[in-house]
Formats: sequence, C-alpha cells, structure tokens
Amino acid sequence: MFTGDTLFIAGCGRFFEGSASDMYRALVEILGALPPSTRVYCGHEYTVKNLKFAATVEPNNSAVAEKLAWAKAQTSKRQPTVPSTIAEEHTFNPFMRVRETSVQSHAGKVGDAIATMATIRSRKDVF
Repeated sequence: MFTGDTLFIAGCGRFFEGSASDMYRALVEILGALPPSTRVYCGHEYTVKNLKFAATVEPNNSAVAEKLAWAKAQTSKRQPTVPSTIAEEHTFNPFMRVRETSVQSHAGKVGDAIATMATIRSRKDVF
C-alpha cells in the first residue's frame, strides 16, 4: 500500500486538511483493518525521528526500542527503512495505538482515542 502523507513508518501526517477524527478513521478504522501482512510504503522516510517521538510516548514499549535500533543501523549503512507492515505499525506507531491505555495515559486522555490522536499529533508537530 502506498500511503503518501497519511501513514509514515511509526508516524502520521499533519492535519492540514482534516481533523483528529479524520486521521483516526484513516489510520485505525481503514488502514489498520487491512491484512497484517500489508506492506506500507510511505511518501517520506522520517522513520528514525518518528521512532524517537514514539519512544517519548511509550518509553517501555520494546517494539519501539527494537525498531529504532534497527532503523538507526539501516540509516548508518545508507539503507532504506521502508517498507513496514500493518502488523508492525500496530506494535510501535503511537498514532495507530491511540486506543492503547499506555498512549492515552501519555496524552492524559484515557478513554478517548480521538482526543489522544489530537494531543500526540500536536506534540509531534513541535518535537
């Protein structure tokens, strides 16, 4: 799947023309429902920076730490970090994990996945 500027490895696009609700629907309800083996090809390679942000959202998520170490090694060898898979994104992408208590707690929005999406995206905008 080619996701353009909607879904990045461990991240998502800014809300230029939509809302947190729109991004939730796109990432969680539509893309997140694709078969786990679906490969994700994004429009830009922001993987390392996105994973560094993900580590601030979920510092105890081992999938984030492992993917970050891998992505740093790839970039040091001038190798791509794309593609990912939907299954992988569910383990380390905080924007696809907005229903998880750990992500909601970080955002201070427990019980509200869409408010969590808005909060973490605004934090990512200035990260």
